Amino acid sequence: MTWSNPKKLTLTVLLITLFAIPVAINAISEATMMFLAIEPGSRANGMGNAYVAVAEDAYAGWWNPGATAFNRKTQFAGMHTNWLEGSGVNDMFYEYLGWNQYFEDIGNLGLNVVWMVYGSQEQTDEQGNSLGTFSSNEFAISAIYSSEIIANKIGLGLGFKFLYSNLGPGTGATEADSKGKTLSYAFDLGSKFKNVIVPGLDMAAVLQNIGPDVTYINDEQKDPLPMTFRAGVSYKIFDTISGYDYAGVLPEGTFKQKLTVSADAAKILANDDPLYSRIFTAWGDDDAQYELESTVFSVGAEYNYLDMISLRGGYFYDKAGSITGPSFGVGFHYTFSQKYRIFADFAMITGGDLVDYNKTFSLGLEF
Repeated sequence: MTWSNPKKLTLTVLLITLFAIPVAINAISEATMMFLAIEPGSRANGMGNAYVAVAEDAYAGWWNPGATAFNRKTQFAGMHTNWLEGSGVNDMFYEYLGWNQYFEDIGNLGLNVVWMVYGSQEQTDEQGNSLGTFSSNEFAISAIYSSEIIANKIGLGLGFKFLYSNLGPGTGATEADSKGKTLSYAFDLGSKFKNVIVPGLDMAAVLQNIGPDVTYINDEQKDPLPMTFRAGVSYKIFDTISGYDYAGVLPEGTFKQKLTVSADAAKILANDDPLYSRIFTAWGDDDAQYELESTVFSVGAEYNYLDMISLRGGYFYDKAGSITGPSFGVGFHYTFSQKYRIFADFAMITGGDLVDYNKTFSLGLEF
């Protein structure tokens, strides 16, 4: 096994960035563009969003750019959900489109688009008089590159995001102040480690939304992006669908099934410090209970039967955000022409105080 010097350098820099961070995890988020923190993919949603070390489809570019390094197929995916449906808000939608593909001697390239539509709202003046209605929306376009640093062992990835936010008309004194729109950018760094210690055990770490503060009106009122650190593990308890069960090659006619369990922790890193120091200072607080409650934890499991039907369940714990509870999901996948594979997934994930569950729908294709 040999490494080129550039790959050694890349690996070293990313590992330091992702892991040489204080263990204390805490900081109340006062970030803007919070749509960047909504997790896409009904498969992930059904598993309680414990997905950063599982990701292997066209949603992986969002979850973990490093995980896309192991893909050797062309992948497409899309998701739609009426966000907070049933809470009285009927025109808020979250949409996702993603693509990922491997190129020989280059690595993996991908694109994804996230679009959040907040619907129509009424605008009023300071006296409460109606000024008509306006609509709000935000979107992010991401370009992904990843590569295997060690074949079938370590994958690293980088994502670049172009961000646009249109929250509606502002109340500034000048025309420039009243636009309520802004442009920005951000980066993602991701890593995935396969078969760590024992076969079937994967680990991953990601730092998302690394970018400058966002300004809508002026620099005195700028806000940080929801820079997020995610870390997770997944373990295949058994996998006879792949024809191998980690104890040896399976005999012909073995019953085809797979069971995967996973666990994640995530923390939004946002405070008033400059970006270069926030990566370190937004983690800690002297109150251990506060640290625990401001970290999001999730666990999940997926059972795959005959490589056709998947049953999923999980639990999502976000004490600070008051979003805690179980998730459920089901998936159907079918291979035709011995090449093309289609996916259809549905999930229900706890929605917090406003709605019991958010319902999500996903489709996917790979070949």
